[in-house]
Amino acid sequence: MNPVSAPPARVRPPRRHAAWLWRGCLGLTLIALVAWAAHAFSLQRGLQRLHAAAQQRLEVEAARLDGQLSRFEYLPSVLETSPEVLRLLAAPGDGAAREAVNRYLKALNAIAGADNLYVLDRAGTALAAADFELPSSPVGQDLSYRPYMRDALAKGRGTFYGMGITSARAGYYLSYALPARGETRGVATVKVNLQTVEQEWRDLPGDLLMLDERQVVILASRDAWKYHPLAPLSADARAEAAQSRRYGSADLAPLDWQMGERFDKRASRLLIDARPYLMSEHPVNRGQWRLLLLDDEAHARTTARSTAISAGLGTAVLLLAATVAAQRRRAIRQRLASREALQAAHDSLEIKVQERTAELRAAQNDLVHAGKLAVLGQMSAGMVHELNQPLAALHTLSDNAALLIDRGRLDDAKGNLARIGRLVNRLGRLTSQLKVFAHKSNEPIGSASVHRAINEALALVAARLRDGGIEVSVQVEPASLAVAGDETRLEQVLGNVLGNAIDALDGAEVRRIDILATARGNTCQIVVGNSGPCIDPEILPRLFEPFVTSKPPGKGLGLGLMISSHIVRGYGGSLRASNLAPSGAQFTIELPRAAVSEALA
Repeated sequence: MNPVSAPPARVRPPRRHAAWLWRGCLGLTLIALVAWAAHAFSLQRGLQRLHAAAQQRLEVEAARLDGQLSRFEYLPSVLETSPEVLRLLAAPGDGAAREAVNRYLKALNAIAGADNLYVLDRAGTALAAADFELPSSPVGQDLSYRPYMRDALAKGRGTFYGMGITSARAGYYLSYALPARGETRGVATVKVNLQTVEQEWRDLPGDLLMLDERQVVILASRDAWKYHPLAPLSADARAEAAQSRRYGSADLAPLDWQMGERFDKRASRLLIDARPYLMSEHPVNRGQWRLLLLDDEAHARTTARSTAISAGLGTAVLLLAATVAAQRRRAIRQRLASREALQAAHDSLEIKVQERTAELRAAQNDLVHAGKLAVLGQMSAGMVHELNQPLAALHTLSDNAALLIDRGRLDDAKGNLARIGRLVNRLGRLTSQLKVFAHKSNEPIGSASVHRAINEALALVAARLRDGGIEVSVQVEPASLAVAGDETRLEQVLGNVLGNAIDALDGAEVRRIDILATARGNTCQIVVGNSGPCIDPEILPRLFEPFVTSKPPGKGLGLGLMISSHIVRGYGGSLRASNLAPSGAQFTIELPRAAVSEALA
């Protein structure tokens, strides 16, 4: 018997073939990406050069157009000094005066070179014109519906671009009110013909067109584009155009252009009949119109394709050379470097782990130490800041009490002593309230009289106000206004804000502080404004952060406003600062209102 042979083993493709396939796909992808990037870069550069050249041409054409439009602006105002024109406006039915004005306008326009020059009465009827001998003359026509007529009567002058009613020629109209003895008697109008400019555009490279304020083409190197808007007009715009006969009998159908991406502030890309163009623009006529130049992108695209092909071929050659060199080096390196690289990597990793562990421990110790110092410094600085004003007030009140006793004013001295007692109690409460920086208090929120808190805060800084010659205005509406909170803390906040206001008035010509407290629904708003300089805009957003201050060194720690903001937020309110115009600053405190009965209890 013949021995039974074993079935042949399945042949698997070697992994090397899969690696080569993956590298081949990666190489083709890289070639495609380089070609695409080269095409995009070359096209972008080509369009930039095209746009730069277009802007230069547009600036020349825009200057020429502006000069053409402005060269006749003086002409209507010349008629204001003409006795014949004023005589005709005073007596429109005088045939001799009409004939004299017609001859005068014809002679004047022969020198100026405008398309037409005519005079209208206040009702809009043309009385005389430079072309009075022509059948297309506007003499006797009612032109009151023209916008330039209404603008001249209302504003003294007007401008308008539109189709001529009698001549059927489009033009740019300049109108000027003609006053006599303080009263407008009529309107002088000059018509400027821009068709010669339009004819010259057809000999220039690219396509030029002009858009009016409604984005309707009024001048173009292609007649098919004239009197068509870039986008559909609204019903109101179409009604106004029909009423003023701005575009004659044109149907105002929008151009069938496909607008593309914005290339620059003054350039866009678009498709016209599936052909790409770069559209550059420039403002004309004091920004009322836009002059557009369309350049075909065909040359830039051809250059970009050639650049992309060259870049792709160059990348393919480089990849092939790199592949051959890599294969030669890999065979030599692979056996000798594997074990050494593995051992070196292991040793390096061990060293790095030990170094990083030591660095982390040192950084942790430094952070803990720095945190302790920061907390200690902030607590001690806050204590000094908050106890400074009450201690200064105690010193002032005790001195005043001694003087009052010497003078025999015992009642006033008793009042000062009572106030000293309240300040001592306040110092005790301030020291017990330091826990507010660590956690919220569980004590119930009471109510505080706004009027009383303002008076107490002003008493604390009375000496500084008197020494600085500062005028203070206080207005509380209603007088029984109260907020939900502790009166001592409200006095503390107001004292800090007033202290900052007094510091800001140092050296100011006008020294005034205005305090206005009003009720706004369920909220009380207290605004403290001063007439000093504005707060530095760089400091204003960080004004309520710790140790941020605009005062010179030694004048403040930058903690008062931070503490005040913390107190106000604890009662569900807010504290913000803003600058006044032209100078001055104000702080606005908003707190929830409390019932009147609670505040007076």
